[in-house]
Amino acid sequence: MHNHVLQNLKNTAGRFPDKAAFCGENSILTFQQLDHAVDRIGTFILSCGIRKSPIVIYMEKSPEEVAAFFGVIRAGSFYVPIDAEMPSVRIHLILENVQAPLLICDDFTSEKALELGFQGRIVKYSEILEDETIDDAALNEVYRSSIDTDPLYVVFTSGSTGVPKGVVGCHRAVNDYIDQLSEVLGFSSETVFGNQTPLYLDACFKELFPTIRFGATTYFVPKPLFMQPLKLVQYLNEHKINTVCWVVSALTIISKFQTFKTEIPKYLRTIAFGSEVFPIKQFRMWRQALPEATFTNLYGPTEGTGMCCYYRVDRDFEDGEAIPIGRPFDNTDIILLDEDNREVTRESGEQGEICIRGTSLTLGYMNNPEKTSEAFTRNPLQTAWPELIYRTGDIGRYNERGELMFVSRKDFQIKHMGHRIELGEIEVNAQMINGITGAACIYDKAKEKIVLFYSGDKEEADMKVLLKESLPRYMVPNVTKKLDTIPLTSNGKTDRVTLAAMV
Repeated sequence: MHNHVLQNLKNTAGRFPDKAAFCGENSILTFQQLDHAVDRIGTFILSCGIRKSPIVIYMEKSPEEVAAFFGVIRAGSFYVPIDAEMPSVRIHLILENVQAPLLICDDFTSEKALELGFQGRIVKYSEILEDETIDDAALNEVYRSSIDTDPLYVVFTSGSTGVPKGVVGCHRAVNDYIDQLSEVLGFSSETVFGNQTPLYLDACFKELFPTIRFGATTYFVPKPLFMQPLKLVQYLNEHKINTVCWVVSALTIISKFQTFKTEIPKYLRTIAFGSEVFPIKQFRMWRQALPEATFTNLYGPTEGTGMCCYYRVDRDFEDGEAIPIGRPFDNTDIILLDEDNREVTRESGEQGEICIRGTSLTLGYMNNPEKTSEAFTRNPLQTAWPELIYRTGDIGRYNERGELMFVSRKDFQIKHMGHRIELGEIEVNAQMINGITGAACIYDKAKEKIVLFYSGDKEEADMKVLLKESLPRYMVPNVTKKLDTIPLTSNGKTDRVTLAAMV
């Protein structure tokens, strides 16, 4: 039984001491080096008298940052990652929320760390590693006294009020997630990951924890390469990367610029994607380029610990179809609830809010009981005892094959001209137009207008004409705005806040 996320690390370090675990642009950590760094950081934290506390990690994306995460966990505390990419206002809100006693930085972030107004102690990663002392007795005592519901991390997501919410995850949920994900995607010691996501998000769990469990290797793909698709593919081939778990927009950067005509990522065998709908035209290009690879659509919110549903693509899809999100991982259950809290059956084909129950639920939002009680509610279908579910705010339905389909966000559902409209449906139809490389819809409530932002080779006036061919008149955008590219957030999702400001 796995009750601690690091319990495999020492065994893995013993089996593969000199094998590269994490590879960054400027450094590499072998499993032996990683294990030593983790023990040293854990010893330092305990020597400071810190127990079961949030500890801020403010470092550049690197193997050393991962060691800092694991070092905090080794000490029985939980890490709070922040990043130089974050606006200073957001960082201040996070620091105010967690009230951490310690912040670990690196040479790149040390000066900025001093400007944050942090109230606790600030220490550099390199300074911690200067002392070789490791207190095995203290570390072992932490391990013996740990339970699997102890907090592991706090990852901050956006809040509807503009104040970020800190999702608190625990060992049990992460271990269960990695168990299920690894079985579905077939991770092993032969796996070579190409990480795309920032380390301050839960999306990176797909690489971090399987790496230390199986003795795999993770490369942190340099961020600039995601603007240079040919060099990106060359990087994947140079390092013989065979597994990627990327957001859809990172994959389409390669396919929409016809990179496959020059070079294909020939070592890729496992491709998982999520966070956004994969345009079928682009997806078809990937399958044609890599016919032997497996493609898996993943779905899940941060509050459900990474991903909770998967669909292994096993058939072709026509234009206008959407790839299912399939079925929940084992030990996770999905319930669709209508507006009256009644369960939507598979046979009905009706829509309902996607709700999650099971081990995958996180512990809630840190120091935010009001938001926690709004999102983590009692299961209305279970009245005999209090069982929690997480309400995702996503709308789903079952197709005729019994597969779960993502429809849209609840807040993407609008009422316009007397009709209920899913903005996601407009986006999908826009992306189906030949020559369109990206699309995103915003609803201007003040003017009661649907605004479509898009990138591609069509003029704004032409877009309305073309969309009338596939959408009811009431769904055709009132305003179309052409952009060079659709703005993205740091984790590769459409930046709807920026688009709303443009409206």
